[in-house]
Amino acid sequence: MQRVTLAILTLAVSSSVWAASTEVEMNLVTSQAVGQSIGKVSITETDKGLEFAPDLKALPPGEHGFHIHANGSCQPEMIDGKATAAGSAGGHFDPQHTGKHEGPTGAGHLGDLPVLVVNQEGKATQPVLAPRLKTLKEIEGKALMIHVGGDNMSDQPKPLGGGGVRFACGVIK
Repeated sequence: MQRVTLAILTLAVSSSVWAASTEVEMNLVTSQAVGQSIGKVSITETDKGLEFAPDLKALPPGEHGFHIHANGSCQPEMIDGKATAAGSAGGHFDPQHTGKHEGPTGAGHLGDLPVLVVNQEGKATQPVLAPRLKTLKEIEGKALMIHVGGDNMSDQPKPLGGGGVRFACGVIK
């Protein structure tokens, strides 16, 4: 009887230690509107930082810039007189105001994530880790963004890693 009680107590204690997580629905974005869903990204707190696990489809194959943006909106917005896809998301999440794009392990934007890898079938399923982000609370109410094209994690030769236009967006709740 003691073993059964101990086993139940152990199970009850271990089940209360689940890692905090959330799912973000990702939608295609254009300069006119927020479009159809292309899947979800699960974000989970780990002892090594936040893990972003995509389950996405309908993306161009290759590497894509992947970032957290400052504002929790994916709506288009006029920027410098031009309609911009997900412009209301603002710039990269940079609470220390570093003004630098140095990748997920650098001393720049906290919103810099590793590149999102999309296979030849247009699917992204490979998780990435953001070691400088520790809790979901830090990014709650921000936007998760996928850009067309890669990201060299530098501001040289082009600002913000040379990534292209905003392609898909979701709000982290």
